[in-house]
Amino acid sequence: MKNLLIASAAALALTTGSALAADMQMPYKAPPAPPTYSWTGCYLDAGVGYGMYNQDENLSGAAIGITTGTVTDGGRGWLGRVGGGCDYQLGGGFSNWVVGAFADYDFENIHGWNDIGSIGSTGNEKQPGSWAAGGRLGYLVTPTLLAYTDGGYTQARFDGVSFTSIVGAPVTGTIPANTYRGWFLGGGTEYALNFAWLPIHGLFWRNEYRYSSYNSATLPITLTGFAGLGALNLNSTKYEQTITSSLVWRFNWTQ
Repeated sequence: MKNLLIASAAALALTTGSALAADMQMPYKAPPAPPTYSWTGCYLDAGVGYGMYNQDENLSGAAIGITTGTVTDGGRGWLGRVGGGCDYQLGGGFSNWVVGAFADYDFENIHGWNDIGSIGSTGNEKQPGSWAAGGRLGYLVTPTLLAYTDGGYTQARFDGVSFTSIVGAPVTGTIPANTYRGWFLGGGTEYALNFAWLPIHGLFWRNEYRYSSYNSATLPITLTGFAGLGALNLNSTKYEQTITSSLVWRFNWTQ
């Protein structure tokens, strides 16, 4: 019996030692590294938003020597945006920075009232569209979240305005449509929708605020019914704010 116990203990020791030795000889396997994302590439985008324009304006009439005080009015409404661009993610110690260029167009349905220089006459004014082109600079808060600022050149189209009276007089008149030119500044965030269940690869979600300022324009007012007013002009300066949410497709994104 004593010999049997000694043999059993020896066999157990040999088995345990062999297992420990095998564990010690197995190579260490590091956990998988997190995926590396690249924001370099081109994209198309489409989205919806809300727009608000204001304008400072006054009325002048050289023939009768009048100039009204400046008044502010404007309009509000919805918009749809389509665009595209390209980005480049810097390397080395600047790998968190992304630079790019883009252009987009807003299909707008923004309506407001034009007070015609605050002399007792108003007309409905509509902004049907605008476009912008510029550059942006972004910083990667995380590999999938980009915070950015952008700026550049913009143009906005405003339809003509019709009105039916001036300070109670039975005078009809029109202001022609005009394209205003200016600059814009904005900023927002863009997030990579890297979900396995999505049927399309390379989708991103963008949210942006944009402020646009347009050059002043002097527009002639064409009058009918009261020639005694002489030549009248509307001097208008417009500026606009938009908030949009868009879906971005990076068609050469490789993640």
